[in-house]
Amino acid sequence: MPEIIGALHKELEMQRSYLENEAIETIYFGGGTPSLLSADEICKLIDQIHRLFNANNLKEVTLEANPDDLTHQYIKSLRNTEINRFSIGVQSFKEADLKYMNRAHTAQEADYAIKLAQDAGFTNLTIDLIYGTPGLKDNEWLLNLQKVSELQIPHFSAYALTVEEGTALAVNIRKKKTIPVDADQAAAQFEILMDTARSMGYEHYEISNLALPGHQAIHNTNYWMGKPYLGIGPSAHSFNGKTRRWNIANNALYIKNVSNGDLLYEEEHLTTKQKLNEYIMTSLRTMWGCDLGKISVEYGETTTDILKATAAQFVEAGKAKYEHNKLILTDPGKLFADNIASELFFV
Repeated sequence: MPEIIGALHKELEMQRSYLENEAIETIYFGGGTPSLLSADEICKLIDQIHRLFNANNLKEVTLEANPDDLTHQYIKSLRNTEINRFSIGVQSFKEADLKYMNRAHTAQEADYAIKLAQDAGFTNLTIDLIYGTPGLKDNEWLLNLQKVSELQIPHFSAYALTVEEGTALAVNIRKKKTIPVDADQAAAQFEILMDTARSMGYEHYEISNLALPGHQAIHNTNYWMGKPYLGIGPSAHSFNGKTRRWNIANNALYIKNVSNGDLLYEEEHLTTKQKLNEYIMTSLRTMWGCDLGKISVEYGETTTDILKATAAQFVEAGKAKYEHNKLILTDPGKLFADNIASELFFV
């Protein structure tokens, strides 16, 4: 722990010019398990950011946390930091789901952690939920969603269960030791998500993110709006509007190289076409949609005409619509968001 924290401090110094003195609105402690950090370690990292960057007007400082890490004492100590938002990895309030996903916490611990945080004054919370888990019945998924409203959680993320190669879950499915994921079940539960969230007053402002009005995540929204960001640590990604870079993933090599004043990363310089395609992909995922006026200004009227011609099939099929010169996905279209975006890409 001391070595990795020391390397993070040093990388912040090495990267101080990356954002060209742009004002920092948000800090997000995420990636691995940042709730293993003590309040003092978090304070020192935030102090380092203030020392090196223009962070006088921070709006949102989020800490990702496992429910079992959020003890009364730990939450109390975090009141002395600038952390003002928790992202709690609940995944499910159903015990069988947590066991299937090999989670360390129980459903009761998740419920308790949320209430502890709220009692301590942390009302700006978000939790993660996963649907499409084998064995998760539609009515049980509905109960998970209703629990969000009952606990008065202003923001939540919902993801379909995906099986990553190389994981224990992938191996068990291949060996037929566990039930595989059912795409039709996931699609049906995504539709339940949209309908139920709307009835509970949540805005489906991005494909996987929902919030009560005024509680959208500033940090994540900045990603989708294409704003620059700096990522610190192993595997961290950064973007300055022109290039994207990502640090090496190996912890030991990261520590060794940063300690020697050398940051190992890969980098890609985005072409005009790549920037346009990324804008199409990210904007279509949001309730604000793809701004054709913006595309006309930045990429030309001809580009807009081509985009509209390609999008016509999705508008006719009821999967997309136009509002105030913006192309926006409908509820049926959200089920095909990635496919629609790829069809609209300029290649």
